[in-house]
Amino acid sequence: MTDVLNDTGLKVIDVDTHVVEPYDLWTSRVSTQKYGDKVPHVVRNEDGVDQWHAGDMILGPAAGAAAAGWSEAPPNFAPRIEEVDPRIWQPEGRLELMDEYGIWAEVLYPNVAGFGAGKYTDFGDMDLALLLLQAYNDFLSEFGAVAPDRYAPIMAVPFWDIDISLKEMKRCVENGHKGLIFSQAPETFGSPRLSDQHWDPLWAAAQEMGLSINFHIGSGDLSGMELLVPEAGAAANYASFPVTFFTGNCRTIAQLIGGGVCHRFPDLKFVSVESGVGWVPFALDALDWMWGECNVPAEHPEYDLLPSEYFKRQIYACFWFEQGPSLELAIERLGADNVLYETDFPHPTSMSPGPASAGGMKAKDFISERLSNLKPEVLQKVLHDNAAQLYGL
Repeated sequence: MTDVLNDTGLKVIDVDTHVVEPYDLWTSRVSTQKYGDKVPHVVRNEDGVDQWHAGDMILGPAAGAAAAGWSEAPPNFAPRIEEVDPRIWQPEGRLELMDEYGIWAEVLYPNVAGFGAGKYTDFGDMDLALLLLQAYNDFLSEFGAVAPDRYAPIMAVPFWDIDISLKEMKRCVENGHKGLIFSQAPETFGSPRLSDQHWDPLWAAAQEMGLSINFHIGSGDLSGMELLVPEAGAAANYASFPVTFFTGNCRTIAQLIGGGVCHRFPDLKFVSVESGVGWVPFALDALDWMWGECNVPAEHPEYDLLPSEYFKRQIYACFWFEQGPSLELAIERLGADNVLYETDFPHPTSMSPGPASAGGMKAKDFISERLSNLKPEVLQKVLHDNAAQLYGL
Protein backbone atom coordinates (compact mmCIF):
# COMPACT_ATOMS: atom_id res chain seq x y z
CA MET A 1 0.00 0.00 0.00
CA THR A 2 1.30 3.44 -0.95
CA ASP A 3 1.86 5.73 2.03
CA VAL A 4 0.41 8.88 0.47
CA LEU A 5 1.10 11.23 3.35
CA ASN A 6 4.67 10.08 3.82
CA ASP A 7 5.37 10.15 0.08
CA THR A 8 3.87 13.59 -0.51
CA GLY A 9 4.50 15.35 2.80
CA LEU A 10 0.87 16.53 2.81
CA LYS A 11 -0.31 18.11 6.05
CA VAL A 12 -3.95 17.01 6.31
CA ILE A 13 -6.44 19.50 7.72
CA ASP A 14 -9.49 17.85 9.24
CA VAL A 15 -12.32 20.36 8.88
CA ASP A 16 -14.84 18.73 11.24
CA THR A 17 -13.78 17.51 14.66
CA HIS A 18 -15.38 17.93 18.06
CA VAL A 19 -14.08 18.79 21.48
CA VAL A 20 -15.45 16.84 24.44
CA GLU A 21 -16.42 19.46 27.00
CA PRO A 22 -14.70 18.96 30.39
CA TYR A 23 -17.03 18.56 33.33
CA ASP A 24 -16.13 21.95 34.81
CA LEU A 25 -16.34 23.96 31.59
CA TRP A 26 -19.27 26.09 32.73
CA THR A 27 -19.16 25.75 36.52
CA SER A 28 -15.61 27.11 36.53
CA ARG A 29 -16.56 30.14 34.43
CA VAL A 30 -20.16 31.07 35.29
CA SER A 31 -21.35 31.89 38.81
CA THR A 32 -23.18 28.98 40.40
CA GLN A 33 -23.76 31.23 43.40
CA LYS A 34 -25.97 33.42 41.21
CA TYR A 35 -27.46 30.88 38.81
CA GLY A 36 -27.38 27.68 40.88
CA ASP A 37 -27.92 24.40 39.08
CA LYS A 38 -29.00 26.18 35.87
CA VAL A 39 -25.30 26.27 35.04
CA PRO A 40 -24.56 23.05 33.08
CA HIS A 41 -22.95 20.43 35.27
CA VAL A 42 -22.49 16.66 35.26
CA VAL A 43 -24.61 14.27 37.33
CA ARG A 44 -24.15 10.48 37.50
CA ASN A 45 -27.51 8.77 37.12
CA GLU A 46 -28.69 5.60 38.80
CA ASP A 47 -27.30 3.51 35.93
CA GLY A 48 -23.82 4.94 36.44
CA VAL A 49 -23.96 7.14 33.32
CA ASP A 50 -22.64 10.70 33.57
CA GLN A 51 -25.09 13.20 32.11
CA TRP A 52 -25.07 16.94 31.54
CA HIS A 53 -27.82 18.66 33.54
CA ALA A 54 -28.99 22.27 33.65
CA GLY A 55 -31.88 22.94 36.01
CA ASP A 56 -34.56 20.42 35.07
CA MET A 57 -33.06 19.80 31.62
CA ILE A 58 -30.91 16.81 30.67
CA LEU A 59 -28.60 18.00 27.90
CA GLY A 60 -27.06 14.65 27.00
CA PRO A 61 -24.48 12.04 28.03
CA ALA A 62 -21.20 13.57 29.13
CA ALA A 63 -18.95 11.05 27.37
CA GLY A 64 -21.32 9.93 24.63
CA ALA A 65 -19.43 11.72 21.87
CA ALA A 66 -15.98 10.51 22.98
CA ALA A 67 -16.22 7.41 20.80
CA ALA A 68 -12.74 7.28 19.23
CA GLY A 69 -11.39 3.78 19.83
CA TRP A 70 -14.41 2.79 21.92
CA SER A 71 -14.94 -0.95 22.22
CA GLU A 72 -18.65 -1.06 21.32
CA ALA A 73 -20.60 -0.09 18.22
CA PRO A 74 -22.98 2.89 18.35
CA PRO A 75 -25.46 3.69 19.72
CA ASN A 76 -23.58 2.26 22.72
CA PHE A 77 -21.19 4.73 24.33
CA ALA A 78 -18.81 5.21 27.23
CA PRO A 79 -20.75 5.92 30.43
CA ARG A 80 -18.04 8.09 32.02
CA ILE A 81 -15.20 10.27 30.77
CA GLU A 82 -12.60 8.34 32.76
CA GLU A 83 -13.34 5.26 30.65
CA VAL A 84 -12.16 6.81 27.38
CA ASP A 85 -8.69 7.69 26.16
CA PRO A 86 -7.95 11.00 27.94
CA ARG A 87 -6.10 12.23 24.88
CA ILE A 88 -9.50 12.68 23.21
CA TRP A 89 -10.43 15.61 25.41
CA GLN A 90 -7.04 16.97 26.50
CA PRO A 91 -5.56 19.48 24.02
CA GLU A 92 -1.96 18.35 24.51
CA GLY A 93 -2.74 14.64 24.31
CA ARG A 94 -5.01 15.16 21.33
CA LEU A 95 -2.01 16.29 19.31
CA GLU A 96 -0.52 12.81 19.89
CA LEU A 97 -3.69 11.20 18.57
CA MET A 98 -3.68 13.52 15.56
CA ASP A 99 -0.15 12.41 14.73
CA GLU A 100 -1.22 8.78 15.16
CA TYR A 101 -4.17 9.25 12.79
CA GLY A 102 -2.21 11.27 10.24
CA ILE A 103 -3.89 14.64 10.86
CA TRP A 104 -1.87 17.85 11.00
CA ALA A 105 -4.59 20.35 11.99
CA GLU A 106 -8.20 20.26 13.18
CA VAL A 107 -11.18 22.59 12.97
CA LEU A 108 -12.91 22.42 16.36
CA TYR A 109 -16.67 22.18 16.95
CA PRO A 110 -18.69 21.61 20.15
CA ASN A 111 -20.73 18.68 21.43
CA VAL A 112 -23.16 19.33 24.25
CA ALA A 113 -22.96 23.07 23.51
CA GLY A 114 -24.88 22.39 20.29
CA PHE A 115 -23.90 22.63 16.63
CA GLY A 116 -25.57 25.99 16.04
CA ALA A 117 -25.85 27.52 19.54
CA GLY A 118 -29.60 26.89 19.57
CA LYS A 119 -29.45 24.99 22.86
CA TYR A 120 -28.64 28.21 24.70
CA THR A 121 -32.12 29.53 23.93
CA ASP A 122 -33.63 26.71 26.03
CA PHE A 123 -32.41 28.37 29.24
CA GLY A 124 -35.02 31.14 29.11
CA ASP A 125 -32.74 33.58 30.90
CA MET A 126 -30.89 35.17 27.98
CA ASP A 127 -28.35 36.87 30.22
CA LEU A 128 -27.35 33.42 31.44
CA ALA A 129 -27.44 32.08 27.88
CA LEU A 130 -24.93 34.72 26.80
CA LEU A 131 -22.62 33.96 29.70
CA LEU A 132 -22.72 30.24 28.90
CA LEU A 133 -22.02 30.85 25.23
CA GLN A 134 -19.11 33.16 26.01
CA ALA A 135 -17.74 30.62 28.50
CA TYR A 136 -17.75 28.00 25.77
CA ASN A 137 -16.00 30.35 23.33
CA ASP A 138 -13.38 31.16 25.98
CA PHE A 139 -12.80 27.47 26.66
CA LEU A 140 -12.32 26.84 22.96
CA SER A 141 -9.89 29.76 22.68
CA GLU A 142 -7.82 28.28 25.50
CA PHE A 143 -7.94 24.84 23.86
CA GLY A 144 -6.80 26.23 20.53
CA ALA A 145 -4.04 28.32 22.07
CA VAL A 146 -2.18 25.14 23.02
CA ALA A 147 -1.26 24.72 19.33
CA PRO A 148 -2.57 27.69 17.31
CA ASP A 149 -0.97 26.40 14.12
CA ARG A 150 -2.85 23.09 14.45
CA TYR A 151 -6.19 24.01 16.06
CA ALA A 152 -8.83 26.22 14.43
CA PRO A 153 -11.57 27.12 16.97
CA ILE A 154 -15.01 27.90 15.54
CA MET A 155 -17.05 30.34 17.62
CA ALA A 156 -20.70 30.20 18.60
CA VAL A 157 -22.65 33.46 18.35
CA PRO A 158 -25.68 34.70 20.34
CA PHE A 159 -27.78 34.82 17.17
CA TRP A 160 -30.87 35.91 19.10
CA ASP A 161 -29.35 39.40 19.29
CA ILE A 162 -27.52 40.71 16.22
CA ASP A 163 -25.77 43.58 18.01
CA ILE A 164 -24.39 41.30 20.73
CA SER A 165 -23.41 38.77 18.05
CA LEU A 166 -21.30 41.37 16.27
CA LYS A 167 -19.49 42.21 19.51
CA GLU A 168 -18.90 38.53 20.27
CA MET A 169 -17.56 37.92 16.78
CA LYS A 170 -14.99 40.70 17.20
CA ARG A 171 -14.03 39.41 20.66
CA CYS A 172 -13.59 35.85 19.44
CA VAL A 173 -11.52 36.83 16.41
CA GLU A 174 -9.16 38.63 18.77
CA ASN A 175 -9.00 35.39 20.82
CA GLY A 176 -8.03 33.20 17.87
CA HIS A 177 -11.32 31.90 16.44
CA LYS A 178 -11.27 31.11 12.71
CA GLY A 179 -14.95 30.97 11.75
CA LEU A 180 -18.42 30.67 13.23
CA ILE A 181 -21.04 27.98 13.52
CA PHE A 182 -24.60 28.87 12.67
CA SER A 183 -27.90 27.05 12.80
CA GLN A 184 -29.16 25.66 9.51
CA ALA A 185 -32.70 26.37 10.78
CA PRO A 186 -32.70 29.37 13.17
CA GLU A 187 -36.49 29.48 12.93
CA THR A 188 -36.46 26.37 15.14
CA PHE A 189 -35.31 28.68 17.94
CA GLY A 190 -37.69 31.57 17.28
CA SER A 191 -35.48 33.56 14.88
CA PRO A 192 -35.97 34.45 11.19
CA ARG A 193 -35.10 31.98 8.46
CA LEU A 194 -31.69 32.07 6.77
CA SER A 195 -33.07 33.82 3.70
CA ASP A 196 -34.38 36.75 5.77
CA GLN A 197 -32.41 39.97 5.36
CA HIS A 198 -32.56 40.26 9.15
CA TRP A 199 -29.21 38.44 9.09
CA ASP A 200 -27.49 40.77 6.63
CA PRO A 201 -25.56 42.75 9.29
CA LEU A 202 -24.12 39.49 10.60
CA TRP A 203 -23.21 38.26 7.10
CA ALA A 204 -21.64 41.62 6.32
CA ALA A 205 -19.51 41.54 9.47
CA ALA A 206 -18.37 37.97 8.81
CA GLN A 207 -17.45 38.89 5.25
CA GLU A 208 -15.45 41.89 6.44
CA MET A 209 -13.65 39.80 9.09
CA GLY A 210 -12.90 36.98 6.64
CA LEU A 211 -14.90 34.46 8.69
CA SER A 212 -16.62 31.48 7.10
CA ILE A 213 -20.18 30.56 8.12
CA ASN A 214 -20.26 26.86 9.00
CA PHE A 215 -23.54 24.94 8.93
CA HIS A 216 -23.05 21.69 10.82
CA ILE A 217 -25.72 19.05 10.40
CA GLY A 218 -28.04 18.65 13.39
CA SER A 219 -28.06 22.38 14.12
CA GLY A 220 -31.82 22.81 13.75
CA ASP A 221 -34.81 20.59 14.48
CA LEU A 222 -33.54 17.34 16.04
CA SER A 223 -36.86 15.50 16.11
CA GLY A 224 -35.69 13.38 13.16
CA MET A 225 -33.36 11.47 15.46
CA GLU A 226 -36.32 9.24 16.29
CA LEU A 227 -36.83 8.31 12.64
CA LEU A 228 -37.95 4.69 13.09
CA VAL A 229 -40.55 3.10 15.29
CA PRO A 230 -39.02 1.68 18.51
CA GLU A 231 -39.68 -1.88 17.35
CA ALA A 232 -37.20 -1.38 14.49
CA GLY A 233 -34.36 -1.33 16.99
CA ALA A 234 -31.93 1.23 18.35
CA ALA A 235 -29.05 0.25 16.04
CA ALA A 236 -31.21 0.39 12.91
CA ASN A 237 -32.51 3.82 13.92
CA TYR A 238 -29.01 5.12 14.65
CA ALA A 239 -27.89 3.90 11.24
CA SER A 240 -30.86 5.43 9.43
CA PHE A 241 -31.59 8.92 10.70
CA PRO A 242 -28.17 10.51 9.95
CA VAL A 243 -28.70 10.32 6.20
CA THR A 244 -31.68 12.65 6.56
CA PHE A 245 -29.42 15.07 8.44
CA PHE A 246 -26.69 14.84 5.79
CA THR A 247 -29.00 15.72 2.91
CA GLY A 248 -30.84 18.22 5.11
CA ASN A 249 -28.07 20.66 4.30
CA CYS A 250 -29.54 20.80 0.79
CA ARG A 251 -32.20 23.03 2.35
CA THR A 252 -29.49 25.31 3.68
CA ILE A 253 -27.78 25.64 0.30
CA ALA A 254 -31.08 26.35 -1.43
CA GLN A 255 -31.86 29.13 1.06
CA LEU A 256 -28.46 30.77 0.75
CA ILE A 257 -28.64 30.84 -3.03
CA GLY A 258 -32.38 31.34 -3.61
CA GLY A 259 -32.65 33.94 -0.86
CA GLY A 260 -29.93 36.04 -2.45
CA VAL A 261 -27.46 35.73 0.43
CA CYS A 262 -24.66 34.58 -1.88
CA HIS A 263 -25.46 37.36 -4.32
CA ARG A 264 -25.47 40.12 -1.70
CA PHE A 265 -22.26 38.90 -0.04
CA PRO A 266 -20.05 37.61 -2.86
CA ASP A 267 -16.91 37.25 -0.75
CA LEU A 268 -18.57 35.38 2.12
CA LYS A 269 -17.76 31.66 2.35
CA PHE A 270 -20.15 28.97 3.58
CA VAL A 271 -19.40 25.37 4.60
CA SER A 272 -21.82 22.44 4.61
CA VAL A 273 -20.30 20.44 7.46
CA GLU A 274 -20.59 16.65 7.85
CA SER A 275 -23.04 16.48 4.98
CA GLY A 276 -21.03 14.50 2.45
CA VAL A 277 -20.55 15.52 -1.18
CA GLY A 278 -22.10 12.82 -3.36
CA TRP A 279 -25.59 14.31 -3.35
CA VAL A 280 -24.48 17.89 -4.00
CA PRO A 281 -24.14 17.64 -7.83
CA PHE A 282 -27.75 16.44 -8.07
CA ALA A 283 -28.90 19.25 -5.79
CA LEU A 284 -27.15 21.83 -7.98
CA ASP A 285 -28.51 20.26 -11.17
CA ALA A 286 -31.99 20.46 -9.64
CA LEU A 287 -31.54 24.09 -8.58
CA ASP A 288 -30.22 25.10 -12.00
CA TRP A 289 -33.13 23.34 -13.70
CA MET A 290 -35.76 24.91 -11.47
CA TRP A 291 -34.04 28.31 -11.80
CA GLY A 292 -34.72 28.25 -15.53
CA GLU A 293 -38.13 26.59 -15.40
CA CYS A 294 -39.41 29.18 -12.93
CA ASN A 295 -37.70 32.06 -14.77
CA VAL A 296 -35.97 33.36 -11.65
CA PRO A 297 -33.87 35.83 -13.71
CA ALA A 298 -37.08 37.66 -14.66
CA GLU A 299 -37.96 38.06 -10.97
CA HIS A 300 -34.40 38.78 -9.89
CA PRO A 301 -32.43 40.31 -12.78
CA GLU A 302 -29.73 41.19 -10.25
CA TYR A 303 -28.93 37.49 -9.81
CA ASP A 304 -26.15 37.22 -12.37
CA LEU A 305 -25.15 33.59 -11.76
CA LEU A 306 -26.77 30.17 -11.84
CA PRO A 307 -27.11 28.34 -8.50
CA SER A 308 -24.25 26.01 -9.42
CA GLU A 309 -22.08 29.05 -10.16
CA TYR A 310 -22.90 30.68 -6.81
CA PHE A 311 -21.96 27.40 -5.16
CA LYS A 312 -18.66 27.21 -7.02
CA ARG A 313 -17.83 30.77 -5.96
CA GLN A 314 -18.72 30.52 -2.28
CA ILE A 315 -19.80 27.16 -0.84
CA TYR A 316 -17.83 24.11 0.32
CA ALA A 317 -18.93 20.56 1.16
CA CYS A 318 -17.09 18.00 3.32
CA PHE A 319 -16.68 14.24 3.02
CA TRP A 320 -15.21 11.55 5.25
CA PHE A 321 -16.17 8.00 4.14
CA GLU A 322 -17.02 8.48 0.46
CA GLN A 323 -14.60 6.95 -2.03
CA GLY A 324 -14.19 5.56 -5.52
CA PRO A 325 -16.12 6.63 -8.63
CA SER A 326 -18.90 8.43 -6.71
CA LEU A 327 -16.39 10.66 -4.91
CA GLU A 328 -14.37 11.22 -8.07
CA LEU A 329 -17.52 12.23 -9.97
CA ALA A 330 -18.58 14.61 -7.20
CA ILE A 331 -15.15 16.28 -7.17
CA GLU A 332 -15.17 16.49 -10.95
CA ARG A 333 -18.63 18.09 -10.98
CA LEU A 334 -18.13 20.44 -8.03
CA GLY A 335 -14.49 21.22 -8.69
CA ALA A 336 -11.63 20.35 -6.37
CA ASP A 337 -11.68 23.89 -4.96
CA ASN A 338 -15.05 23.30 -3.27
CA VAL A 339 -14.39 20.02 -1.45
CA LEU A 340 -12.97 19.56 2.05
CA TYR A 341 -11.92 16.46 4.04
CA GLU A 342 -13.05 15.65 7.56
CA THR A 343 -13.03 12.71 9.95
CA ASP A 344 -15.71 13.79 12.50
CA PHE A 345 -13.30 12.83 15.30
CA PRO A 346 -14.12 11.55 17.92
CA HIS A 347 -17.81 10.94 17.19
CA PRO A 348 -19.51 7.58 16.64
CA THR A 349 -19.10 6.38 13.00
CA SER A 350 -16.19 8.79 12.50
CA MET A 351 -12.81 7.87 11.05
CA SER A 352 -11.71 7.00 14.59
CA PRO A 353 -11.94 3.23 14.55
CA GLY A 354 -12.44 0.98 17.54
CA PRO A 355 -12.66 -2.82 17.85
CA ALA A 356 -16.30 -2.79 16.73
CA SER A 357 -15.73 -0.59 13.66
CA ALA A 358 -16.83 -2.21 10.41
CA GLY A 359 -15.51 0.31 7.88
CA GLY A 360 -13.83 3.14 9.72
CA MET A 361 -10.07 3.48 9.50
CA LYS A 362 -7.46 5.99 10.53
CA ALA A 363 -7.26 8.96 8.20
CA LYS A 364 -3.75 8.15 6.97
CA ASP A 365 -4.82 4.60 6.03
CA PHE A 366 -8.06 5.74 4.39
CA ILE A 367 -6.21 8.33 2.34
CA SER A 368 -3.58 5.80 1.23
CA GLU A 369 -6.01 2.96 0.49
CA ARG A 370 -9.04 4.81 -0.85
CA LEU A 371 -7.92 8.22 -2.15
CA SER A 372 -4.55 7.47 -3.78
CA ASN A 373 -6.27 7.28 -7.19
CA LEU A 374 -6.99 11.02 -7.04
CA LYS A 375 -4.57 13.28 -8.85
CA PRO A 376 -1.85 14.76 -6.62
CA GLU A 377 -3.05 18.31 -7.28
CA VAL A 378 -6.60 17.30 -6.27
CA LEU A 379 -5.37 15.68 -3.05
CA GLN A 380 -3.34 18.77 -2.26
CA LYS A 381 -6.42 20.99 -2.53
CA VAL A 382 -8.91 18.68 -0.84
CA LEU A 383 -6.69 17.60 2.05
CA HIS A 384 -4.89 20.86 2.74
CA ASP A 385 -5.00 23.95 0.53
CA ASN A 386 -8.74 24.67 0.54
CA ALA A 387 -8.99 24.40 4.32
CA ALA A 388 -5.75 26.29 4.92
CA GLN A 389 -7.06 29.26 2.95
CA LEU A 390 -10.56 29.06 4.43
CA TYR A 391 -9.49 28.87 8.08
CA GLY A 392 -6.20 30.73 7.96
CA LEU A 393 -4.01 27.76 8.87
